[in-house]
Amino acid sequence: MVIALLADRAPGLLKVLRESDPDCVLLDGTLAECDRTGDGRADYFHKHRQHGVNVQVVTAPTGRMLWISPALPGRAHDLTAGRAHRIIRICERQGVPVLADRAYQGAGPWVTTGRKRPPGGELSPTRRTVNRALAQARAPVERGMARLKSWRIFRRSRVSPSRMTSIAAAVLTLERQR
Repeated sequence: MVIALLADRAPGLLKVLRESDPDCVLLDGTLAECDRTGDGRADYFHKHRQHGVNVQVVTAPTGRMLWISPALPGRAHDLTAGRAHRIIRICERQGVPVLADRAYQGAGPWVTTGRKRPPGGELSPTRRTVNRALAQARAPVERGMARLKSWRIFRRSRVSPSRMTSIAAAVLTLERQR
């Protein structure tokens, strides 16, 4: 009951961007661990070898959490999740650039990501410097993710993955009150 009330108060991404009017936003995704229920294959994330849901987090350049996406199955890639929630399209329409990690390469001109090392080669010194500067600019989103993971429900959830969307919205409401 309380989770549903808090989840109803969570704002949407468009509303948050209009209210806060940031110069840019930082985007990252994480796996929130869950118990396996129903179709366990959809929620299984092979990289971490555990069941969970993919949650996208948009933060301000200061690291303040602006928005948490609804949960997708754990096997969803970050770029796929970003497109499914229309995060990139909404930021583009609002004129807000996005800084993201390398998982979002190919997302479009509004998303700035680092470059991967070419197969069998090395990055140029200029590219390494650019990647380092981008990593420094993205450091606040990692602090925001650590803050999100400080909620035990995102580390060791014993609820069904279908309930994680409302839990994420409730956590967003509580985090925005701080």
